Amino acid sequence: MPTAILTLPETGFLRQRQVLAFVPISKSTLWRRIQARTFPDPVKLSERVTVWRAEDIRRWIGQQGEPV
Repeated sequence: MPTAILTLPETGFLRQRQVLAFVPISKSTLWRRIQARTFPDPVKLSERVTVWRAEDIRRWIGQQGEPV
């Protein structure tokens, strides 16, 4: 069975699970960093759907010195 290779898209939206696949932190740490303004703010698409812009996550990872 082939292994899936994760690739961060250039544009679009990512759900929390997708963000955490690229950023190796816990959910709690993710939300703490958002509150501390050290991680990109999410976008609320509806009452139950929260996403992040792929461009924001890509930029944040680049600022951390990690390859994308």
